Amino acid sequence: MLNWKNIIHFTVNGNPTPDTRVEKTEDEWKALLSAEEYAITRLKGTERPFSGEHCSSFASGEYRCTCCNTPLFDSTIKFESSSGWPSFTQPIKENAVKYHKDTSHGMIRVEILCNTCDAHLGHVFPDGPEPSGLRYCVNSLSIQLNDED
Repeated sequence: MLNWKNIIHFTVNGNPTPDTRVEKTEDEWKALLSAEEYAITRLKGTERPFSGEHCSSFASGEYRCTCCNTPLFDSTIKFESSSGWPSFTQPIKENAVKYHKDTSHGMIRVEILCNTCDAHLGHVFPDGPEPSGLRYCVNSLSIQLNDED
């Protein structure tokens, strides 16, 4: 189970190797994604709080990257954080997510990205529930729910 110490280690010493890589040109991403998905995932945008379709949904299934369909999070580790964005305590696999130090907007945060295609997902914070203490705060447009039904 990942914890905040692991996250900081990844931001300083490098991320786990992904199982595979998906690389496309900006034109290919623009053709594949809606304008809003492109703005969030490729340009590091952020949805307005409480506006995303996955914010208050707790349907069963696997959350996958909107850009490359890589499994990122499982519904069993999703929780209500009252932050305005879907929140998870762990990625589905240790190497599913990539971590970067983010100093934008006058603060220091840890950005999370899909480790397969570098899609911006959101940020991770050390204020989540135990046992991990992590809160992966994710934009709804960067993930798609693959229902178990």
